[in-house]
Amino acid sequence: MGTPRDSTQAQAEVVVDRLEDEYPDSTISLRYSNRLELLIAVILSAQCTDERVNKETKHLFEKYDGPEDYANADQDELAEDLNSITYYNSKAGYIKSSCKTILEDHDGEVPDTMDELIELSGVGRKTANVVLQHGHDIVEGIVVDTHVQRLSRRLGLTEEEYPERIEEDLMGIVPEESWQEFTHLCIDHGRAVCTAQNPDCGDCVLADVCPSEKGDGEIDLASGDPW
Repeated sequence: MGTPRDSTQAQAEVVVDRLEDEYPDSTISLRYSNRLELLIAVILSAQCTDERVNKETKHLFEKYDGPEDYANADQDELAEDLNSITYYNSKAGYIKSSCKTILEDHDGEVPDTMDELIELSGVGRKTANVVLQHGHDIVEGIVVDTHVQRLSRRLGLTEEEYPERIEEDLMGIVPEESWQEFTHLCIDHGRAVCTAQNPDCGDCVLADVCPSEKGDGEIDLASGDPW
């Protein structure tokens, strides 16, 4: 069991510093060339790997060009174009509806405010944060995906269980200039080392400050279950 820093703010700072050194090129892994493609890719990425999304959108973005194409598409055909994506039927509906709203209410442009984005079908705060950060260069929160949720609990940065409450905690302790990067660092570390089922604590740069570290620790703080 590692020994965390005396405060969650100090713990967050050491996490960011060490992961920055470990993953100097950390960035978003979804592929897109404009704001609409980013929005669609993030909608598709819910409960699906970025690798799978990138494979699917490679042909999707060649077939459909702009919100008009998606809004006017046959929904069954659009769903078939997404059939390797989890919940592809629902996501096809979200994309079609969101693009219709973008055309009717936003002059064909992806909105640039949190309130407007979360009014789109299939868009919650996590998706909206990604679109704001990478589509509009607006950082007003921290994207909490499954990796951020798992790592922030394991590392003792929060005891909250739900993404919006976790985001509130993290925004109070992660340096504001690192809010965007924090997500990508957690994703990279979560994929490479701090995996959900069998984290490699022996090869972790945070093991000595992690209260969930398996060497002596008995509990995975992400789940509350014994190792």
